[in-house]
Formats: sequence, structure tokens, C-alpha cells
Amino acid sequence: MASTLGAADAASVPVLTERSRQKADRRAAILSAAATLFAERGYAGVTIEDLGTAVGVSGPAVYRHFPGKAAVLAAILQGASQALLDGAERVLEQAPDEASALRSLIAHHVDFALGDADVILVQDRELEQLDLGARHEVRLLQRRYVEHWVDVLSRLRPDRAEAELRFRAHAAFGLLNSTPHSARIPGRRPADGTIRGILEEMAWASLMS
Repeated sequence: MASTLGAADAASVPVLTERSRQKADRRAAILSAAATLFAERGYAGVTIEDLGTAVGVSGPAVYRHFPGKAAVLAAILQGASQALLDGAERVLEQAPDEASALRSLIAHHVDFALGDADVILVQDRELEQLDLGARHEVRLLQRRYVEHWVDVLSRLRPDRAEAELRFRAHAAFGLLNSTPHSARIPGRRPADGTIRGILEEMAWASLMS
């Protein structure tokens, strides 16, 4: 398919330089390392120097990307909430019907739960460490995400009250977000495909029973 970008549009698309790509990669590496360290040691148990060491730079070099440790935590939690919301909106745009939409929402959340278990732990334990503005932003993104689920459920289950559907959605999130514990059984962890199938089946049943 030919590009729909005109010459003026193409000129307006930013071109990443090698330096900007390296900076973006280093920022992403810091966030990934921070999620792991915060999950393992807790937010209070990790220093800027620890974050630098984890990605092979000095502690002060981290400040080139973030003004402080609190900003790192905010970026992790805001980024995860925004990614969940953006992904939900993409799958809803593509779903041919409401049942497919719900199954796609479940699969999207399972992707997050299996791929970002450390972030789930950090969210559960450290949300209150954020300042009020950052915490409000995370909560707002999460509410918008939940409302997409409730909207789909309300069309699939018009016989159920909205409050019940919202409760079911939150219960499903609790099930799916259990992966930091349920999917990390040392030496006895099922294959990802098995875990995915179990989670998707149980989430569907909890929402539609």
C-alpha cells in the first residue's frame, strides 16, 4: 500500500538521530532496570546509584534522563497505565463484535500481565510513593481503561447492573494481575502458552458467568 503521507507531512515527521536513539534506549533501559529493582527491593531500598549500576552508567548519569528517583517511578507507572489504555483502544477499534472485543481486551491484559510482572508488583506496593499529581494521572488513566471494559460488558450483559459489571472487571484484573505470584513458581512454572490459556479462560468465565 502506498504511503498516505504527503511531502509536507513527511517533512514534519521527526527523524531520530543516532544520539537521540541512544538516549531513548538508555531511558528505556533505566525504566526496565528500575521496575526490576523496585519489585525486588522496594522503592525505598533502591538508590539512583543502584539504577546507574544496573544499566552500566554512573549514578549522576541517570539525572540526564530523569530529575530523580520519584520521576523514574512515575514514568514506570504512568507509562504502564498509558500503554494499557492505548492498547485497549486499538483492539476495540479492530474488533468485529462485542464478544471479540472482550476476548481481545482479555488477551491484551494477559500480554501485560505476563510481560510486565515487575511493574504489577511496583504498582501494588509503591503507588502511594507518587506525588499527588502523578498519582492522579495514573488513577485517571486506569479509570479510563476500566470504563472501556465496562462499556463492552454492558453491551454483552445488558441484564446486569453497571456496578456489578465494574466489580467483575476489577475482579478479572485481580486474577490477571496475580502473575507476579502465580506464574513464578520456581522449578514448576508452566509454559507461557499454558498460563495464557488458563488466564484467558478464567477471566472470560469470571466476566460472563
